[in-house]
Amino acid sequence: MIRRAAAVVSWLAAVAAGPAAAQPSFEVHRAAHRPSDVPLLDRHGAVLQRVRLDERVRRAEWVALADVSPALRHALVLGEDRRFWQHGGVDWPALAAGAWAAAFDDRARGASTLTMQLAALLDPALARPAGGRDVGEKWSQLRAAQRLEARWSKSQILEAYLNAVPLRGELVGLRAASLQLFGKQPSGLDAVEAALLAALVRAPNAPAARVERRACELLRLQQLGCDAVGITLAQALARQPGPMHPAAAGPDEALAPHLARLIARSASGSAPAALQATVDARVQRLAIAALRRQLAELRGRGVEDGAVLVIDNASGAVLAWVGSAGRGASAPAVDAVLARRQPGSTLKPFVYGLALERRLVTPASLVDDSPLALAAEGALYRPRNYDEGFRGPVSVREALAASLNVPAVRVAAMLGPDAVFDGLVRAGLKPARHAGWHGHALALGSADTTLLDLTNAYRALANAGRWSAPHWTHPSAPNTLPAAKAESPHVLLPPTVAWQLAHMLSDPAARAATFGLDSPLVTRGFAAVKTGTSKDLRDNWCIGFTDRYTVGVWVGNAGGQPMHGVSGSEGAAPVWREIVAALHQGRPSVAPAPPPGLVAQGGEWFLAGTEPPGPARAEGPARSPAVFGIVSPREGAVIVLDPDIPMAAQRLVFEGEAGRWRLGGRELGRGTRIAWLPRPGRHVVEHHSAAGVQRVQFEVRAAPPPNRAGVSRSSG
Repeated sequence: MIRRAAAVVSWLAAVAAGPAAAQPSFEVHRAAHRPSDVPLLDRHGAVLQRVRLDERVRRAEWVALADVSPALRHALVLGEDRRFWQHGGVDWPALAAGAWAAAFDDRARGASTLTMQLAALLDPALARPAGGRDVGEKWSQLRAAQRLEARWSKSQILEAYLNAVPLRGELVGLRAASLQLFGKQPSGLDAVEAALLAALVRAPNAPAARVERRACELLRLQQLGCDAVGITLAQALARQPGPMHPAAAGPDEALAPHLARLIARSASGSAPAALQATVDARVQRLAIAALRRQLAELRGRGVEDGAVLVIDNASGAVLAWVGSAGRGASAPAVDAVLARRQPGSTLKPFVYGLALERRLVTPASLVDDSPLALAAEGALYRPRNYDEGFRGPVSVREALAASLNVPAVRVAAMLGPDAVFDGLVRAGLKPARHAGWHGHALALGSADTTLLDLTNAYRALANAGRWSAPHWTHPSAPNTLPAAKAESPHVLLPPTVAWQLAHMLSDPAARAATFGLDSPLVTRGFAAVKTGTSKDLRDNWCIGFTDRYTVGVWVGNAGGQPMHGVSGSEGAAPVWREIVAALHQGRPSVAPAPPPGLVAQGGEWFLAGTEPPGPARAEGPARSPAVFGIVSPREGAVIVLDPDIPMAAQRLVFEGEAGRWRLGGRELGRGTRIAWLPRPGRHVVEHHSAAGVQRVQFEVRAAPPPNRAGVSRSSG
């Protein structure tokens, strides 16, 4: 006991001695306050939602003392520091009583004032150790409290305390606790709620029964009943965590949760007052609404998930990032914008683009759509069209627009898997496996990619073949984040080839054989668009661009379950068309002008030097092409031989009106169909009849043997 008394004497004597640590002004402290959740703003400054940056605590915006319920202020002072408004930082009578108890009583009494507690909250060095403070540490806390009282007003001290005090679990500060436990602002707290929060100050993580007893004590001191304390506390502790926002969870909250998480990871370690994305809240809302409507229509066909991405062509700014439909989705937390999926036929434009660039084909070239078997590591790869049918010789234009599989594989075989793979890498699609693993199936989308990368690759076609990385943080924001690390801008395809692809993908007549003339791919203005469906109907895509925007849509199931008979035009395309129509409401998209280096001939566009030598010439009386002439091959056609098919099986069939057929001065035969064993080179076929002579020029090309190391894993 004597030793205790000596300790108390030295404790009290030390109060008047020693220097005090420097403290910030109230204004500086308030300005440094940072909520754990900050607003994510859209490109116009509208709040998209809240983003949590501090995973250690949940802290809301600063709350002014004037915005705190009088009931809470009264309960707090009553329970923690009754002489708060009178003392100068240290409650000497309470301190003396505490010292006496420490010296002569086994029951310790708390003597820390609100000012002393705030001093410890402001300075981590003054925090209470697990075993309690020694004399020197208590002295430092006392001196810090006196210094605060000398510089700050009582109202400022109480306001700062209410914003810094831990109140339950990870909740710090009155506003965070009020929003999370009671779903209301601190100004709306009633006497029971105020008593419960004041009770938590003493022991933030105490058992519920202890908190209830303490709250009842405070209410009785105010001559109030505590019948409702138990129910109110149980409801508060059962509430699910919500957003740290002054307005609580309003209707505009959580518009872009997946993008918010991505940006939050990028902002880890920083403390901005707000974050700003390139997303346009209006576009984000219409994309969410369109996706939800379509998924509701497809619910009975085994489709539960979807995603939408909208990118501004010129800037690369993401205007909508919908990683999931949210409510009703099988996996709302999964960001399908970044999930790797098989893209199906959406890769075909890049295959044809490579062949056009290398002048292996033109849009008018005929490619044989007939049964095909390609060697692949001792096995045979047999691609099939979506409708299981074959159309015979078709132009590249129709093969691409109508999304025919076999012609695409034939063209890819001319290039070889390595060239196709390298082209996809250059387009930013980042296939996970090497070219040999995919083999010929690479052309039909066997390589996984993301909606983000695929949509941006199409944006390169919209930008005359120039690829650049997209971005989703606003460059003009005061607290901007660094853009996503990506490759430098580069030329993916020549402007002429990009234009040819866009021209074919925007041709409703060319796609009519598969999609009809009135499909969801038809828009009011210009739009180049392609659908895709992966193996076993697991993924459904629609990617396309207008003169201003590139829009990508995916629907399917996050778990990979197959859909029930959902094609590209039935699944993702309706969402795509609705968004495009909304984006261009009042200003239809305008088709781009052909760039220099293209030649128009016979209704088709050719790279200069690949156009037919001249128009077809007819001798004798002129007759309508509908009655007289050669049906196949067409003028300027380029027929490519397949190195994996025996030559005897690649005979070219000349079709037309009954007559006599000649080629290179040699007569081939008579009738409406004549088969010819092709040989590389430029040729002129003549059709002789009583009406006259028609000549059509065409070319036969040989292709190098493709890389046979790959084996297909998907039918595309």
